[in-house]
Amino acid sequence: MDCNVFTPVELPCGRTVENRLVKVFLHLNNHMSNFSGGPPNVFHYGMYSEWAKHGWGMIITGNVQVSPHHLTLGRDIVVPATLNEEDLKPFEKLAQVIHGGVDDRRSLAIMQLSHAGRQSPNFIGGRSPFVAPLAPSPIRVGESRPGRGMIADFIFHSLFQVPKGMTTADILYVQSSFVRGALLAHKSGFDGVQLHAAHGYLLAQFMNPKSNIRNDEYSVALENASRMLFEIVEAIRKVVPTTFVIGIKINSADYVTSGGFEEVSQHGEQRILDHIRSIANWGIIDFIEISGGDYEKPDFLTSGRSEKLNRQAFFARFSQTVMKDLRSVPFSSTPLILLTGGLRSLSHIQIALASRHADLLGIGRGAVLCPDLPKILRLKTQNIAPPNTWDEKPFAHEPEALLRASNWIPSVKLIGAGVGTAWYTIRMRDIAISQIKDPSVEPPPVDYGRGGLTAVFKMWAWFDFCTDLPRVLGIFLALTVAIGFLCYH
Repeated sequence: MDCNVFTPVELPCGRTVENRLVKVFLHLNNHMSNFSGGPPNVFHYGMYSEWAKHGWGMIITGNVQVSPHHLTLGRDIVVPATLNEEDLKPFEKLAQVIHGGVDDRRSLAIMQLSHAGRQSPNFIGGRSPFVAPLAPSPIRVGESRPGRGMIADFIFHSLFQVPKGMTTADILYVQSSFVRGALLAHKSGFDGVQLHAAHGYLLAQFMNPKSNIRNDEYSVALENASRMLFEIVEAIRKVVPTTFVIGIKINSADYVTSGGFEEVSQHGEQRILDHIRSIANWGIIDFIEISGGDYEKPDFLTSGRSEKLNRQAFFARFSQTVMKDLRSVPFSSTPLILLTGGLRSLSHIQIALASRHADLLGIGRGAVLCPDLPKILRLKTQNIAPPNTWDEKPFAHEPEALLRASNWIPSVKLIGAGVGTAWYTIRMRDIAISQIKDPSVEPPPVDYGRGGLTAVFKMWAWFDFCTDLPRVLGIFLALTVAIGFLCYH
């Protein structure tokens, strides 16, 4: 195997990533907090301690919400309202866990900051019933994808309401919330932050004509599309050290036509290149992660075979285009490109680096199935592992049970995507619990016999009776009423 996987690379801020392997964002990272959101807890420490053992170059947390009123699945980690000593302690513990207590070749700890915007659902989004979430414009999730069918439309309308278009005061408040999140990361000992501008969350909504029809300075016009993002980054840079890492996650699927990754329009590809070039031109960003999918078209949550192949082809071609484009323009400081998606075998990792598709390689679900991937690869580069044909095989097989469960409900793709999320969430809990009991033992083997629907039940049935029971009962009653309405109308 080419040893450039373990060649250190320097970020523009001066920090060094010890190797090219990055444990990237997983939404399911966060389904272990209290039901109404809260700080990291023992389950997060258990899971991240397992990743920290194995030498990832960089470990990016699951999304830490900057607003307690814009949660995703209800169990998100949330930036506290104040940053006093007690507020910082659980986050300091998480940073220490990720660093592993070792200075030599330790992973960079990056806190991902996010705001769900219009994708914060009813019932579990952290708001009182029927209080609208914030968004650039009052456009409900799903309005740009008609023709899904009555059941899917009913579910979308039940989960997501028409958001409130943000005023200038709302925008300034949200920006200050991101800055507070960055200060939290810095004061807690994290090495940097990543701003989540992907998967249809708020920052992505400002750059997408599907969700932003504003006519002011925050419109989607080329000169305005990344203004919200820039003003947040600029404000963060003013309050953190120059060596503090700042990354951005970009959503390639926002630039894809409704037909899928194989139908990227020339206009769409040029638009994302313009956005990335604009971000690079700021000279204050360390890395840009290229990912994809949103709740209207949640490709980042699904695992279907055809979607995989299309996504792999799209990411490989497009990320290579971005790499060439950034290096053809003289920027004062060029961010590194982090590629996430389609890297499921050792040969994929080799090819991506050798072909200059990316500077850094992001592994998400594979990091749950194979948390010791960097250790395994390092052994192979040192010829310690016996020679075999493993390079051509997936380094971790994905469960077939969740694929079958997803296919049962094709009319509501988001729910099918949620089956996969649940399966991996339970796998992460298994790992976390094993490390809580005894950090010296290996995690339990992957249970490929666990069904997708069983995982969904276990994910939602797991809660703290003292803190979560009242809210869970309220949500159960609301969903019962909704299902009853659907059955009898």
